[in-house]
Amino acid sequence: MNQDIQAYNNSQTAAEKAICELLMAEIDKHLPKAESKIWHAHPVWFLDGNPIVGYSKLKGGIRLLFWSGQSFEEEGLQNEGKFKAAEARYTSVEEVNTKDLKRWLKKGNDIQWDYKNIVKRKGVLERLK
Repeated sequence: MNQDIQAYNNSQTAAEKAICELLMAEIDKHLPKAESKIWHAHPVWFLDGNPIVGYSKLKGGIRLLFWSGQSFEEEGLQNEGKFKAAEARYTSVEEVNTKDLKRWLKKGNDIQWDYKNIVKRKGVLERLK
């Protein structure tokens, strides 16, 4: 367990902490080779230095973000930003569908765009997997 991520989770309200704890457990379980850390003040999991998934507190709850999520073609994820990211938002732990989350995490492992080198490529994303 990453102590910095645990501290992040502990700093949330009880309802938000429950969501964060579930997300952390599921991500760790389904992406066992991922490196996790606090990145830009939020928990993020990386594979070979490439960001895959993370979550953050927003005004309306917890946002789960997949950097390559638009390529997953999943109804439960909403497009986010101008690149390939997609998100789901939760206000209670009961809203988290762990079957969907497991499927999304598998796709996060299998479908990746190269965010690690986006600055070097001047904002151009290339598909890794």
